[in-house]
Parts: sequence; C-alpha cells; structure tokens
Amino acid sequence: MQAFENSRVLVTGGLGFIGANLAHRLVSAGARVMLVDSLIPEYGGNLFNISGIENRVAINISDVRDEHAMRYLVQKQDYLFNLAGQTSHLDSMHDPYTDLEINSRAQLYILEACRYNNPGIRIVFASTRQVYGTPQYLPVDEKHALRPVDVNGINKVSGEQYHLLYNNVYDLWSCALRLTNTYGPCMRIKDTRQTFLGIWIRKLLEGEAIEVWGGEQLRDFTYVDDVVTAIMMAATNEKARGQVFNLGGLERFNLGELARLIIHVNGSGDCVVRSFPQDRQKIDIGDYYADFALIRDTLGWQPQIGFTEGIEKTLDYYRRHLTHYI
Repeated sequence: MQAFENSRVLVTGGLGFIGANLAHRLVSAGARVMLVDSLIPEYGGNLFNISGIENRVAINISDVRDEHAMRYLVQKQDYLFNLAGQTSHLDSMHDPYTDLEINSRAQLYILEACRYNNPGIRIVFASTRQVYGTPQYLPVDEKHALRPVDVNGINKVSGEQYHLLYNNVYDLWSCALRLTNTYGPCMRIKDTRQTFLGIWIRKLLEGEAIEVWGGEQLRDFTYVDDVVTAIMMAATNEKARGQVFNLGGLERFNLGELARLIIHVNGSGDCVVRSFPQDRQKIDIGDYYADFALIRDTLGWQPQIGFTEGIEKTLDYYRRHLTHYI
C-alpha cells in the first residue's frame, strides 16, 4: 500500500467491476487515480461502482480504441492497470471484429502510447484463463499450452503477448495476470456477459430459479478483493516483470454443487439443470481450475477469502444495491 502513496495511477476499465474495486483500494492507499472507461452499456462500466470515492478520483470517458486519447492519458502516470476489455465469449463469436479491436488492436495503441510518451510506467495487464482453452490436465499451470476455443481467447492471447513483447524488446515494464471466475460486489449481474455467477445472483434475489447448464463442470473462483491484492502486488514487485501468473481460488466446485451452496447461503431459492445451449456448448472448456503456485512462490500471493464468505459478502451487497445493477 505504501508504494502507491502520492503515485499517479491510470486504470482502464476503471468504472467496471475489477477496476472500481481497485480504485477504492488505491484511493485508500493515497494514490492519485484516473479512471478511464467508455461506459458502453454492454461492457459493465457503472458510475455507482465508485460511490463514496467519486470526488476523490478523476474520470475520463474514453475508449481504449482511441489512440489519440491514450497518448494523452498515459503521460506522467506511474502505474497503468490495463483492465479494459470485451469479456463475453459469446459476443466475441457473434461480433469478432469488435472483440479484435478492443482486446488486441487497442492493446497496441496503449503500449505504443506508453512506449513513446511514458516509457517508465509500470503496466499490469488483466488476462484470462480462457487463453488455455480446454484443459489438457488439471490443475492448469502457466506451462499449459495456449489453445483458446473462441475468438475472445485468441484476442486475449495476442493482447497478453503484446505486453510481454514490449517488456522484452522495448524495456516497457509489463506483466500479466490470468484471471479465473472473479466475483464480488460491482460485478455485472444483468446478464451473462461477464460471469454466469452474476445472472445467478440476480435470479436468486428476484425469486427466480437459477439455470445450471450441464452441472458437472468443475470451476474455481477468486473473490475480487484477492484479485485487487494480486494486481497491486504485481505492480510493485520487480520479480513480476515480464511474467505471466495464474490466479485461482481456494476451493473448486462443480456447477450443480455451486448452485446449491449459493441457495443455502441465501437462505432460499431453487435451481434447474438444463442442457447447454448449442452455441455455448461449442465454446465451453469443460473442467477448469488453476495452479497458482507460481504467483504464490514468486510474490507471496494466495487467496484469503473462501467462497462461502465471498458469496455472503456479494449477496449482501446486491440486496442493498440491486436497483443500480439491473
């Protein structure tokens, strides 16, 4: 936390789920924070996410696809947390060109802007477990082959690799974190564009049955506070430079067990198991859970919040603020 006192920090996707949670932590650490977000309705930005710190951060409504804006915004910043992205796997299949522009080409705009206008900045890029595709073994470590099964995964591979290339060739300090099923307050719950847990929570709180597709797939989950800690640790530790790290969770569940656990924590609810919609089944990766030993051994990070505690906090947040998210 001390490393961020009086530092200048730029967060792309700063009004979104992870970006806003990071902003709250950075403000409490004494950082001067600039949040960049396009506020395109499909991508999760929400001004309510920064309630309580809205007068302590600067906000710039810009799109990372605007290379001229990025050249200006990166100047004089000490850190860049590059969290903006198109996250929907299904949207990437229906509209591959937009996914390409945001998750791949725009990453070059950002990196070129830093290269020419602020080569001393430190960059942490939010990547995804989707780059691995269908796991060939479990748990998945960073040595696993990259074999994405959808357009989103392919473009996230390219965005990640651009960051590592600029670190290695142009000496632009960068690292990447491969996130998996992040959940918690401020996540998108109006649909499945960000995570299936979001729509489950909405249905549960609105008295509707949770729909479980398949039900046997294994998953692990990371509470957003733990993700924010990992992001900040990576930015301030020289050992992270040029590295890629998996994040993961303390526990793993199949989706049927997960639905029953959430219903139990909520105190009421129901679920129904359905067959996968055909368009989603083709890009489903089956079982996945991460091996996060590398970041644990290198930076000392490991998740602190178990799923039951995390989902209690999440449900409590949305009981109080549901109208701001639907």
